[in-house]
Amino acid sequence: MARIPFRLPDIGEGIAEAEIVAWHVAIGDMVEEDAVLADLMTDKATVEMTSPVAGRLIERAGEVGDMVAIGSTLAVFDSDEASGGEPTVQVAPHEAAQVAAPKPGPAQPESAPTPQSSRPAPEVREEGRARVLASPAVRARAKDLGVDLAAILPAQGDRVRHADLDAHLRYAGRGGAGQADVVEEVKVVGLRRRIAENMAEAKRAIPHFAYVEELDVTALEEARAEINAARGDRPKLTLLPFLIQALTVALPGFPMINARYDDAAGIVRRHSAIHLGIATRTDAGLMVPVIRDAQALDLWQLAAEVTRLAEAARSGKAARDELSGSTLTLTSLGPLGGIVSTPVINRPEVAIVGVNRIVERPAVVDGRIEIRKLMNLSSSFDHRVVDGHDAARFIQAVRRLVEAPTLLLAGG
Repeated sequence: MARIPFRLPDIGEGIAEAEIVAWHVAIGDMVEEDAVLADLMTDKATVEMTSPVAGRLIERAGEVGDMVAIGSTLAVFDSDEASGGEPTVQVAPHEAAQVAAPKPGPAQPESAPTPQSSRPAPEVREEGRARVLASPAVRARAKDLGVDLAAILPAQGDRVRHADLDAHLRYAGRGGAGQADVVEEVKVVGLRRRIAENMAEAKRAIPHFAYVEELDVTALEEARAEINAARGDRPKLTLLPFLIQALTVALPGFPMINARYDDAAGIVRRHSAIHLGIATRTDAGLMVPVIRDAQALDLWQLAAEVTRLAEAARSGKAARDELSGSTLTLTSLGPLGGIVSTPVINRPEVAIVGVNRIVERPAVVDGRIEIRKLMNLSSSFDHRVVDGHDAARFIQAVRRLVEAPTLLLAGG
């Protein structure tokens, strides 16, 4: 048997190290050639590492969340294959998130499915009973708690996980007063760690100030209903494309808002094209796919891009250039949008606009009280670059367009 080290190759992005976000094999596993070993995250993408040889894994470089330097040993195999030099490695980058995102799959050791290898998963069989699949950690915890794993129905697949055990304890009445608190540690790794770092840096570096304005969207909602009624076989329009169009019409009058601030160089780069980031919730965390040249698209094209980019982000198939380079970000929680929010700026941008939910309330119109559809826009600005007066004027320009849909559809 030959001892064959597998060194982390140069992935070609000019990086010095990568983060382990998931292991798919354990020490002692027999691994086939080209089987997936691990997922590693760079600053730009998640890269799937495959085994260069067939053999038994005898060493791993670290655990989930650890950083591995380019050129250092990631794994070591015991293999019958000839070891005439370092093995050649093929890598397949999977495009990712806001900064970088893991491809869909396990990224956390305790809450995610147990990594799979080419060796069959261990089974536990007892006389006259069905098999129970569980990790050693889950099995040990269940034993300490006196829980029969065979009595637990897994929420996903055939394997009992910590979450299944927690649910069983709650429903069995073991989580009530007087019982020991069950604490599960979840390591912050991968995209979640990138989000944490980016948000913390944005709040440290950027002096945010918020501006909230109420918009009457009654007329716009009526216009949207009429357009949708005549849409034919085209998809139904949501409110979002109209808001995007309002932003693109208003922004040319406020070039310091459609900008990116390089604070290290002391330069504000103002853009004539509007590359609008759309904050998107995914299972992996928050991603911001970008609508390129949003000012050149009509309502239907904007709607199609919003749908396409959201689906690509959630499936992990968004291309790298679709996840960077935004000049302004729009964020919306849909029906969960609340009354007011204070969104965090997507650095190095200088502004972000948040959409809150639509509510029906009495309002005074021409001296009469009417029931109107009202919605707040909650925006945040970088006070180093954008003055409060200009921020207010910009949001008021957006409001004027939203409240006069004829003007909006005519391009301002």
